[in-house]
Amino acid sequence: MGLGDTARPLHERRFRLLWLGRVSSSVGDAMTPVALTFAVLSIHGSATALGGVLAAFTVARVVFTLAGGVVADRLSRRTIMLACDVARAGIQAFIAAMLLTHHMTLSLLIACEALFGAASAFFGPAADGLLPQTIGSESLQAANALLGMSRNTLNVFGPALSGLLVAVAAPGWVFVIDAVSFVASAAFLSRLDVDAPARAPLRSFATELREGLHEVTARSWVRTPIIGFAITNLMFASFLVLGPVVFVAHFPHPSRCWGLVSACGSVGAIFGAFASVKLAPRHPLYGAFVASTLVAVPIAALAQPLPWEAIAVGWGFGMGAIALGNTWWETTLQRLIPEHVFSRVRSYDILVSFVFMPVGMIVFGPLADGVGFERTLLAAAAVTAVANVAVAFTPAVRAVAAAPTATAATVAT
Repeated sequence: MGLGDTARPLHERRFRLLWLGRVSSSVGDAMTPVALTFAVLSIHGSATALGGVLAAFTVARVVFTLAGGVVADRLSRRTIMLACDVARAGIQAFIAAMLLTHHMTLSLLIACEALFGAASAFFGPAADGLLPQTIGSESLQAANALLGMSRNTLNVFGPALSGLLVAVAAPGWVFVIDAVSFVASAAFLSRLDVDAPARAPLRSFATELREGLHEVTARSWVRTPIIGFAITNLMFASFLVLGPVVFVAHFPHPSRCWGLVSACGSVGAIFGAFASVKLAPRHPLYGAFVASTLVAVPIAALAQPLPWEAIAVGWGFGMGAIALGNTWWETTLQRLIPEHVFSRVRSYDILVSFVFMPVGMIVFGPLADGVGFERTLLAAAAVTAVANVAVAFTPAVRAVAAAPTATAATVAT
């Protein structure tokens, strides 16, 4: 299967419009982190200020993610995505105007990032739930992989382009581009015609939230992987937090070497997403978690540490394994979770990523200072490997098959 086969889902008009919308908005999203960093530092040059702005986005997204899942199961997912794109375009345009006119303040930027995080929390579950309505079941895996490849490719080139624009112009212009990207996304989504599935009568928010949690806990092939993701995300943060410190202490030109390691991770993620189409295991969740044990490799490589080139290769394989596993996991959820509760199930899944990784980022610095970097990193690597192997060999996880005729009724527990 070549690159042309990977792009095959684009032949279907509905998916093509969805893909164009999501890629359009991702163009700006890939560029804004660099611009946001320099925007904050130009207003208030401290790490504390930057942390506060980033935390505002993350906290808002965590708080509203479950609500986003409930709303996406109640209303038209396309309409929700359109509303989120319009809201995010307005927020980014406002930030751009305030930065370019030198009227932006730290408190105002924190408020804007909180609103942006809330809008993103509603967009994610709706977008993931809409995908199966735009493509045939036999092409779901290829569609998820193509979205992953597109996103990871933009993450390679977006920061570099953003850095260039910040250097020659100003951070505000990057936010202008992001605002335009959301307008473009909304334009594509407005042309997407999908049937609105029949919905059950509205019940209380708490009832629908509990129903979503029940759909997760009642299926061991869903709840066990989510626990595995929580542990992996927690341990994964050790590499991101401790890696730069290790490079400063052990390698010449640490910033350049760390940048190359990061680039290898992005390239690995692209190849992992591509491989997720070419490889179609009979038991995709088992394969996903076996592959995810590779995340332990770059964490362990930091402990001594190995030469930075070896760490870069390990990080590339680790990020490739994550991209590979994510495609198989998302495709399995879309095939086997009933449509009317899918967004709520997905919102619990997304919540894990946005809760446990920040916790790890807070914990690993003090932990390494207390017990030592080597012990901390080796322990994190060991926990990562053991957790993923344990999930992979859970009977319910191994029992999930990739049969195209599988339905939600065939995998109930």
